Amino acid sequence: AASLRVAVGPLREKILTMETLNPHVKAVEYAVRGPIVIKAGDIERRLQQGVKQPFTEVIKANIGDAHAMGQQPITFLRQVVALCCFPELLDSPAFPDDAKQRAQRILQGCGGHSLGSYSASQGVECIRQDIAAYIEQRDQGIPADWNNIYLTTGASDGIMSILKLLVSGQGSSRTGVMIPIPQYPLYSAAISELEAVQINYYLDEANCWALDIGELRRAYRAAKQHCQPRVLCIINPGNPTGQVQSKKCIEEVLHFAYEENLFVMSDEVYQDNVYSPDCQFHSFKKVLYEMGPEYSSSVELASFHSTSKGYTGECGFRGGYMEILNMDPEVKAQLVKLLSVRLCPPVSGQAAMDVIVNPPRRHEASYTQFTKEKNSVLGALAEKAKMTEQILNSVPGMKCNPVQGAMYAFPQIFIPPRAVQEAQALSVAPDMLYCLKLLEETGICVVPGSGFGQQEGTYHFRMTILPSAEKLKVLLEKVRDFHLRFLQEYSPQEAPVRRTSQEHSET
Repeated sequence: AASLRVAVGPLREKILTMETLNPHVKAVEYAVRGPIVIKAGDIERRLQQGVKQPFTEVIKANIGDAHAMGQQPITFLRQVVALCCFPELLDSPAFPDDAKQRAQRILQGCGGHSLGSYSASQGVECIRQDIAAYIEQRDQGIPADWNNIYLTTGASDGIMSILKLLVSGQGSSRTGVMIPIPQYPLYSAAISELEAVQINYYLDEANCWALDIGELRRAYRAAKQHCQPRVLCIINPGNPTGQVQSKKCIEEVLHFAYEENLFVMSDEVYQDNVYSPDCQFHSFKKVLYEMGPEYSSSVELASFHSTSKGYTGECGFRGGYMEILNMDPEVKAQLVKLLSVRLCPPVSGQAAMDVIVNPPRRHEASYTQFTKEKNSVLGALAEKAKMTEQILNSVPGMKCNPVQGAMYAFPQIFIPPRAVQEAQALSVAPDMLYCLKLLEETGICVVPGSGFGQQEGTYHFRMTILPSAEKLKVLLEKVRDFHLRFLQEYSPQEAPVRRTSQEHSET
């Protein structure tokens, strides 16, 4: 049989190319999952294929993913979510009554009493009520209205939604967004994607990454020349810097926002992660109310929380919420419209969020085990925070501020001039060169400080404190040995090891 031949004309050009791609997407950078992590994945695959490396495993200390680092789930949370997912288990004697009661309450709030149904765009009503009760208790009686609570797909989704509402204008009237430097790269990525104007304010490394109100004013005044600053973003406890803001500092920030008419976005996902005995978490909302009605009735504030951090570390559920204060009612309706386009956040993540805000009470069956597990996670993190600071500060040419909270250390590293020159010749940031070499020689994956922003002429990396204490100790010792080799390789033989700029400023 004669074969049929189809005449093939010239190949169609692709519609979507790097030339036609949305330029704002090209501008987005996200260091936490950037090129160094892709390289770590390649090395991991080679290890699995039997390719010899100078190490036996890749340790990913680049991202705050607790369960990936071996943290065990909180039993009570998983019990409630399991019961919600598979209600037949409600008849099982293996599950405690307090877990069953919570699951039944959540299921009653779901369409068709099933986690598989869409919820309202703002989230399941009874979960929003539980969150309001939690906030009220956390803030020692300051009232919370569940109508101001919106469930989100992780905190990131809420942050993005609020920024979308706030960005407008053209040219010098374009919205400016003030972000801390160093910052969590979600903020710079969102600002690029929305084509807003990024306004950097620098945290004070010499003063344990404190937020200086004079620096806020400087950044604001400079930005006024070319954009309209409308938004002030705060991360407390800090990421990547691990500092916990004092109440006095928060008061000053809120006073500044009141004076300059700025919308405050308070990222408080690490509110349970406070390790230093001298520090305490204060929510921006609580401090705002304590400043009196003049402030609490006028400053527009959105605060964010998540299932991903704290002591639960349930990143994969993508649960979160935001509380919004003093938003114009008509704008609120627009927010609900925007959220409704995405239908609703994952309902399983909403259920996980409910357990975090509504844990076992003292008189309930699961209280003892829950408290033991929670204290164990937070206690271990506090010990690892201290160990990380101590070991990194014992290394010549490295300086690490106390890890007061969150899950990261952000040490400053001295990079010799010859290494800086080599990095420039390769067109990479000097701390990227450092982190790539660290990965290739030790299998340790950390993120260069240039991915978070840093003062000109200083270099850092961010690492998590999430690996087990034993693995973290090995990791830190490997970092120390690598750093000494790196200094030896790039420093002139006769020159003594220099200290970081911060150490110079302290002598």
